[in-house]
Amino acid sequence: MTSAPLATRLTAPGGPLFFPVTAYGPGGEVDLDVFRTHVRRGVEAGASAVFACCGTGEFHALTPEEFQACVRAAVEETAGRVPVLAGAGYGTALAVRWARLAEEAGADGLLAMPPYLVLAGQEGLLRHYREVAAATSLPVIVYQRDNAVFTPGSVVELARTEGIVGLKDGLGDLDLMQRVVSAVRTEVPGDFLYFNGLPTAEQTQLAYRALGVTLYSSAVFCFAPEIALAFHRALGSGDEALAHRLLDGFYRPFVELRAQGRGYAVALVKAGVRLRGLDVGEVRPPLQEPAEDHLKQLAAVIERGYALLDGEETR
Repeated sequence: MTSAPLATRLTAPGGPLFFPVTAYGPGGEVDLDVFRTHVRRGVEAGASAVFACCGTGEFHALTPEEFQACVRAAVEETAGRVPVLAGAGYGTALAVRWARLAEEAGADGLLAMPPYLVLAGQEGLLRHYREVAAATSLPVIVYQRDNAVFTPGSVVELARTEGIVGLKDGLGDLDLMQRVVSAVRTEVPGDFLYFNGLPTAEQTQLAYRALGVTLYSSAVFCFAPEIALAFHRALGSGDEALAHRLLDGFYRPFVELRAQGRGYAVALVKAGVRLRGLDVGEVRPPLQEPAEDHLKQLAAVIERGYALLDGEETR
């Protein structure tokens, strides 16, 4: 953990937000050595933050002991170079426990996942996230998706809650996000953070930038950091031509492949890491591995993405 405010570190110029996969050995056990390598390579490649044990990291599949060990390993490997955030979820009591485990492991912040299973009203959701925020000294980013969708008024209340510093949107309702941004800007002036948290967020990031949402998660960075960095730089410099080439030639085909299997937002990313030479193992149940034909298509998509970068260098 470092003393610099998390919001300052996340919004400083840098690379994509890195959501590493969790590495498993041949017997299905967590492989901390390979996980450390994965995290270290991501930081060295230019990630601006590490979000350990979140959705891409199979938060749902980890025991408390595995979770804390992975968060601690990520903290040690980053060595303060970039902030480390960890997932926290399930029901309120367990989310509080995970938050405290992350704090003990040295994390800089939390990504608060939706509550497990239940469809709660707005007041219940607010109570849940307030209790998670009050449980530790760590700044909290609330993840909006699935059964945790907020009205603009509720996000205003989240922004007023001590310890809650941002909202990650995994819903994709741009009308709602525009109203959320407007309401918070009007009612709680300050530095509340917003993130595009949709799967393969690059695909929608041009639209989110129009709302003022410049931060986004990048699962592609796990297995093709050069492509993710090139896209990130294109957005920052206003190079729409390069952004469009990567969207048309790499990201759209990848998203269309991802849509061919349930759970591919994680399983396909993990397969991509293996294809690029780091054996992080397979996904844990209930997720399943991609079909063999899909793996071949993934390899071709990745090759096409890197070919686009090679072409860019010759322009």
